[in-house]
Amino acid sequence: MSKESKHRLNKEGLRKLAGIFTYILPYKWTFGVGLAFLLFSSSMFMVFPYISGKLIDIASGSDQWLVNNLWQAALILFGVLLFQSIVSFFRVVLFARVTENAMANIRTDLYQKMVLLPMSFFDRNRVGDLVSRISNDVSLVQSAMSTTLAELIRQIIVLVVGVIVIFFVTPSLSLFMIGTFPVIVIIAFVFGKFIRRLSKKTQEQLSESSIVVEETIQSIQSVKSFTSEAFEVGRYTKSMKGVVKTALMVANFRAAFISFIIFAIFGAIVGIMWYGASLVQSGAMTVGDLISFILYTTFIGASIAGLGDLFGQLQKAVGASERILEVLAEQGEMELTETDNIRLSGDIVFDNVHFEYPTRTEMPVLKGINLHIENGQKAALVGHSGAGKSTIAQLLMRFYEVSSGQIRIGDTGLTDLDLALLRKNVGIVPQEVILFGGTIEENIRYGKPEATKEEIITAAKKANAYRFIESFPEGFETMVGERGVKLSGGQRQRIAIARAVLKNPSILILDEATSALDAESEKLVQEALHDLMEGRTTLIIAHRLSTIKSCDTIYVLEEGQVKESGSHTDLIERQGAYKNFVSLQMAED
Repeated sequence: MSKESKHRLNKEGLRKLAGIFTYILPYKWTFGVGLAFLLFSSSMFMVFPYISGKLIDIASGSDQWLVNNLWQAALILFGVLLFQSIVSFFRVVLFARVTENAMANIRTDLYQKMVLLPMSFFDRNRVGDLVSRISNDVSLVQSAMSTTLAELIRQIIVLVVGVIVIFFVTPSLSLFMIGTFPVIVIIAFVFGKFIRRLSKKTQEQLSESSIVVEETIQSIQSVKSFTSEAFEVGRYTKSMKGVVKTALMVANFRAAFISFIIFAIFGAIVGIMWYGASLVQSGAMTVGDLISFILYTTFIGASIAGLGDLFGQLQKAVGASERILEVLAEQGEMELTETDNIRLSGDIVFDNVHFEYPTRTEMPVLKGINLHIENGQKAALVGHSGAGKSTIAQLLMRFYEVSSGQIRIGDTGLTDLDLALLRKNVGIVPQEVILFGGTIEENIRYGKPEATKEEIITAAKKANAYRFIESFPEGFETMVGERGVKLSGGQRQRIAIARAVLKNPSILILDEATSALDAESEKLVQEALHDLMEGRTTLIIAHRLSTIKSCDTIYVLEEGQVKESGSHTDLIERQGAYKNFVSLQMAED
């Protein structure tokens, strides 16, 4: 199924749009009152041409009406407009109240769903696209709920009521109009459909250019380090040229469309006025009836012309609804529920584990891994890049599910454990620490949101971070900047350790936690890690000999398999892969 067919305004598309409109249900009474005001104000609006015509007839003395005084007729007309304006005000306010609350609920549900989705979902979807769904797509739906829907209903009322009135008041002139308008309407719909298709293409190209900006800003350090500014500017410029080319094509067709509509509609009005004037001349209708008919015809023509654009807006809303519902329909990996504070204990066992990433199923990463890490002991994973070390850590956190085999903690399989409980019991200190753009205290508190200030200070001291934190003028209230850029690598690492200390996990994962640090920072971090590992089952991914030689068990990985395992002394004596690894390490040092 093509993209175009998926977003058509057909029964399936309207069903998807209705799925989003269910967010209005909690505010159905407010929406109902607003809808009633809309129907009432639109109906009142259609009285205006009729009274205007009668005003002309009273002025010319050619007809009698409810009143025969010009001022009284003008006051009635003014009263209708005033009443219609007041009703319209309340309709807009009520619709705004409903849509703003409904959109906030959609954004909240969408964000909640995103953070609860598994890592495989984020492997398949780009960050810029997901941000676009929660911002641009929801905005399109909001426009459909607040403006497009109301305008569509109003235009339909104008069209239906207008046609009924002109056939009732001036049947002969109405028949003449029927002979001129259908051709205009058909051409308008054909033009409108083509322009909507081009407009959609422009939106897609704009979305692609936004992704370029998102990726560049997120990786600005890499862009600058590779002096790729010119390349990225060129990439964005090329993207924008495509947008401009398509947008100008849309503008050309829209200009031609507007020119045709102006000529055709006003040409039709001239023809109708000519025929109407001949009817007035023959006494078949009054001047007021002719004025009323022209006003009604103008309203009907405007509503027909507007319907094409409104259907285009609804079509965009259908596409946006589909993108939102796609995310909401995804299967989350857990629910937002409170879990018991149970500490997990027992040996960690990988039993013949096979795994390949969902996005690269043709490339196996782990090929029958067997590990046994005893409760409270330290185990190290060593091996070349791509051997599967970090994948093992990710599987232990259940970021992904194994393809075959089993992972157990004690006698319980990982899949039988509550996922939130598992992750509460696992702490990780990664190689590249990414902090949130708040204060140091907020970033440490992330390990335990309900922690007291005293607990945060204690954690900072255990992580060897307290001294450098207190050296800042604002102390724990120091802003770390976007992704922690205002702190050095060693400082970020110790903030991460403090966060892990505060979390107090029963299982600890250290993923190359000191590999990117200078000697002084590494010494401070190693001291902090030594205290953190005390009494915890620890999985260490590292290549520095100083980090791994004190481990109880070392597993050497090659191409997704355990090549050999044992203590540092045992593996050195075997003169195998680990011995070669140590020799290379010493040569590098």
